[in-house]
Amino acid sequence: MTTDQLRQALKELDGKRDAAFSFGGAANACTVTNAMLVPDEADHLIKLTDGKHVFIIDAERVDWVRIG
Repeated sequence: MTTDQLRQALKELDGKRDAAFSFGGAANACTVTNAMLVPDEADHLIKLTDGKHVFIIDAERVDWVRIG
């Protein structure tokens, strides 16, 4: 998955939904509760926030994403 594809998929995150990511199998899953996509910045990294933390997502390592 490219950075642009992942950013497009995550655009619907508005702080009211959770996003779960898998990086190399279910044992390496990460969930961001109440996730919100941080607008694109000069570094062009994909960043999500839960209001307390910022999570940087490496699009090339993502196996799957579940938005719920």
